[in-house]
Amino acid sequence: MKYTGQCDPPLGPVNDPVKIGNVLRPVADVDAAMRFYIETFGLAMKFVDGDRYAALDAGGTTLALTGPTEDVTGGMPAASFKVPDVNSTLGALVQGGGAIVREPEQGPHEVRAVARDPRGNTVVIYGPR
Repeated sequence: MKYTGQCDPPLGPVNDPVKIGNVLRPVADVDAAMRFYIETFGLAMKFVDGDRYAALDAGGTTLALTGPTEDVTGGMPAASFKVPDVNSTLGALVQGGGAIVREPEQGPHEVRAVARDPRGNTVVIYGPR
């Protein structure tokens, strides 16, 4: 699934701002990282997908621990924005001065892409298939 460079619908005022779906944290060992965050900070486990991914409840924000096979950001922590349309959001990001790092791809549970904002900060954009 390649980004087409088109915004559909065309860009306009943001009517429904998106929320951060999770804060992505790549780790070498999901199980060890999960134990650390649970035991140290008392976070609750929400979801685990083997050694690929774990979601922890950090008081209303999800801390997403990704193992090496799910590390889409090259080891960089990133805010992950859940959006209704990944391509449209990437269009807005590029028009706003950002850059696409990794084109949209089908993940195990969603479509996702990796981008950088105009200041070079990594963000993940994801949404429904």
